[in-house]
Amino acid sequence: MKKTDLSQTNTIPNLKNKNIKIGIVVSNWNEEITNALKEGALDCLYEAGIEKNKISLHSVPGSFELPSSAAMLLDADDTISAVICLGCVIQGETRHFEFISQAVANGVMRVSLDYGVPVVFGVLTCDTMEQAIERAGGKHGNKGVEAAYTCLKMIELQQKLN
Repeated sequence: MKKTDLSQTNTIPNLKNKNIKIGIVVSNWNEEITNALKEGALDCLYEAGIEKNKISLHSVPGSFELPSSAAMLLDADDTISAVICLGCVIQGETRHFEFISQAVANGVMRVSLDYGVPVVFGVLTCDTMEQAIERAGGKHGNKGVEAAYTCLKMIELQQKLN
């Protein structure tokens, strides 16, 4: 049986130092979807024992702004252990979707490599709104949960290596 909902995980990463701070940047574009992703991410972080005051939450106009806002956040606060970028890009009638999706993916990776800090790509790139809904709490789970889980696993790895 193929598992399509990776949001249901039974293991919480074992963080040796829970005194971490996580930044979250959320796109306002497709707000119905991105709010659901944000709530899923927050629920996962709270379940893992991350306190509300250790989460720095910010909104940006669209997904294109996620990488630069992640960099701004890391520049402004050197105590941030990781950043989660949440957004949703839905295919339209033009090639705009391709340019935005690729730019955001490359930008998130670049910020992570430039800063040496986990920067997690929690951006849905869907063909339809229905696909986005299915991935923001629908039959395919909540990809915001998966982004937060990935963030915690990357912090766990970073702690093991240091």
